[in-house]
Amino acid sequence: MILAIIALGWLILVLVGVPIGISMILVSMGYFYWSGMGLAFALSRMVDGLNSFPMLAVPLFILAAAILNGAGITNLLFGFARAAVGHIRGGLGHVNVLASLFFSGMSGSALADAGGLGKMEIEAMRQAGYDEEFAGSVTAASSMIGPLVPPSITMVLYGVISNTSIGQLFLGGVIPGVLCALTLMVMVYFIALRREYPRDQWPGFKSLSMLFIRSFPALLTPAVIVGGIFSGWFSPTEAAAVTVAYAVLIDLTFYRELTWRRLWDAVYQTTTTSASIAMIIAGVSLLGYVLAREQAPQQIAAMFLAIADGPVSFLIAVNLMIFVLGMFIESLVILLIVVPILVPIALGFGIDPVHFGIIVVLNLMISILTPPMGMALFVVAQVGNIPYQKLARAILPWLIPPLVVLLLVCLFPVLATGLPSLMR
Repeated sequence: MILAIIALGWLILVLVGVPIGISMILVSMGYFYWSGMGLAFALSRMVDGLNSFPMLAVPLFILAAAILNGAGITNLLFGFARAAVGHIRGGLGHVNVLASLFFSGMSGSALADAGGLGKMEIEAMRQAGYDEEFAGSVTAASSMIGPLVPPSITMVLYGVISNTSIGQLFLGGVIPGVLCALTLMVMVYFIALRREYPRDQWPGFKSLSMLFIRSFPALLTPAVIVGGIFSGWFSPTEAAAVTVAYAVLIDLTFYRELTWRRLWDAVYQTTTTSASIAMIIAGVSLLGYVLAREQAPQQIAAMFLAIADGPVSFLIAVNLMIFVLGMFIESLVILLIVVPILVPIALGFGIDPVHFGIIVVLNLMISILTPPMGMALFVVAQVGNIPYQKLARAILPWLIPPLVVLLLVCLFPVLATGLPSLMR
């Protein structure tokens, strides 16, 4: 009964427009006040939820991406991607996907990808004669690659919550991330072939080589992060700080476009984004304690054990649950609430924590594309000036490629665990 009241109260607050993090805090505060535990205890729980050293990686990775974006790396990567694949049928669609794959190696965020590259990609495709629904759909769909390729803010949070090696999660996402890019490019090709979309002229190896050399320091970012972690030079949290230093270093050495104004803008953007994430984490920490006190995890675990008699049926149930929740709830909230409950059950079924983590992250990235609450759709609609209703309809076929990759990762765990196993 109490759990139903809490869920109903939270839902009402969200529907009237209260931000997700604040709504969870208000509902939880009401519970603490009603139970007589006191608001001071609630505040201490919120602080404890944020008191995590690995969590420092989140704002640092955001800052690194903002610095690289402010240094004009986004335009450079888009130019290199265009030279590499722009000559294939549906050229700018392939450029869109490949640029997202490159940018994901720096930002670690799907929404940063959609916002940072989205405007430029959509405008270029409009000018070349592509339909705006196609341009917006490719931009939104390709942005989901960001959290699959290291660095990944979502994987950092998953690793902290589930006590899983963040370095192994980073490696585990590489093959699924590349598979998502390839399947999206296959879909772009066939749609472009049917609609007779244009393509660029081949610029030649000399031009491509020059752009590659110019882009190489930025493209090296994921290798610096993963190599440093697995060589033992620094931890995943320290890797985030190294990434910030590396971003500043390559700009001072190679690009020299980062002004004090742009640096201040990067810090300001990082502060506002990190504050929003911190508010959600604090709210989830508080609400998580309430749910644990009311034994909600045990009830959910019992429900899963009742309907799932093995790892395959368990994964099917998890995928369906996250997919449905993703239509209505922000992916970060799903991650922070659901993962602590599901990971022990997954371990009980003998599922590798890295394998399960990649499945969860991939599912969460699909959720940012699913109407009506897909966050990537809102960002792309805003930066591309595309009506949300048109984009929400156009994105539906683009859910097929990531769903195919999700199925492959579920059926063949080696796709997620192969690289981490080699590094072990």
